[in-house]
Amino acid sequence: MRITAAVAREAEKPFTLEDLELDPPAEGEILVKIHSSGICHTDIGVRNQWLPVPLPLVLGHEGAGVVQEVGAGVTSLEPGDKVVLTFAACRECVMCRRGEPAYCAKFMAHNVAGSRPDGTNALHAEDGDVHGFFFSQSSFATHAIALEGNAVKLDPDADLAIVGPLGCGIQTGAGTVLNRLRPPAGSSLAVFGVGAVGLAALMAAKAVGCTAVIAVDLVADRLALARELGATHTVNAAEQDPVEEIRRVTGGGADFSVDTTAVTAAARQAVECLAPKGVCGILGFGTAGTEVRVDMLDLLLTGRTITGVTEGDARPAEFIPLLLRLHAQGRFPFERLITEYDFRDINAACEDAEAGRAVKPVLRMP
Repeated sequence: MRITAAVAREAEKPFTLEDLELDPPAEGEILVKIHSSGICHTDIGVRNQWLPVPLPLVLGHEGAGVVQEVGAGVTSLEPGDKVVLTFAACRECVMCRRGEPAYCAKFMAHNVAGSRPDGTNALHAEDGDVHGFFFSQSSFATHAIALEGNAVKLDPDADLAIVGPLGCGIQTGAGTVLNRLRPPAGSSLAVFGVGAVGLAALMAAKAVGCTAVIAVDLVADRLALARELGATHTVNAAEQDPVEEIRRVTGGGADFSVDTTAVTAAARQAVECLAPKGVCGILGFGTAGTEVRVDMLDLLLTGRTITGVTEGDARPAEFIPLLLRLHAQGRFPFERLITEYDFRDINAACEDAEAGRAVKPVLRMP
């Protein structure tokens, strides 16, 4: 079938909207008419070739829409079902069998190879195949092929305009707090970088009863939004030393911290602001080779923990419905992060995200 997709043809160049041919769903796959798709920092990073995923490529991995067709063997979904698309996993390796799909042994092959694991693609242009299957969806398009296993079925009344970001960015921030760090009520948590991922972590910390939630950023508007969403303190890192300020407001250091920036200096501050035995979750996606550097003796003497987190340690089929229940209760207002853009304005949306003018751009498909 003919579809319209945003294609990345050159590193660090704008997307181009193109008419492509999309194959029907193969065994275990579904065809989804995309209603909306969030833009994640990872999409921009891969377009810029921070990871060498082959070009030309259709990106997008926070898609939401309606199932239009199912392939052979699909039993849990049918045409007409509303779904949000998330990351894929093999469902067979040791980590998948342990219920930890975010650490699937074949995560790269299923999500960032630029094709299906067998090397094939369902997208075709007049001059040849186009790489896709990004996070087993490539949802910067009017239609996408996904897997039964990375589509989370939604209630019929779900709002497809807002749910897409739950598939990655929002899930990552909230899941880091709820699934990995698990701060007890009354504890303190500092968030470095309050974009979509950081603000999701902040809202999750508030939801579980953290009594000191400190937001650190360089953008005044984002810090103001963090206050509205539950931050008890904000720190503009251009004006104050975050480590000193966090130690001051917590009386010695935060119990937990999250770094979403992928900036080496900020990640170090996220570790140094911790109290003894504190835990820092590292979430930022930067260029290959970006390092976390800390003083080894300081790390030993304080007993701090530095841990990397992928996709918020989530089991999406369980975790996304949990976030929607929190949202329905008014405890996780993630829609506050969203700015909508028409699909044709994808490049403006990316520019606004990179400039800090939009926290979570979401594309509306025609």
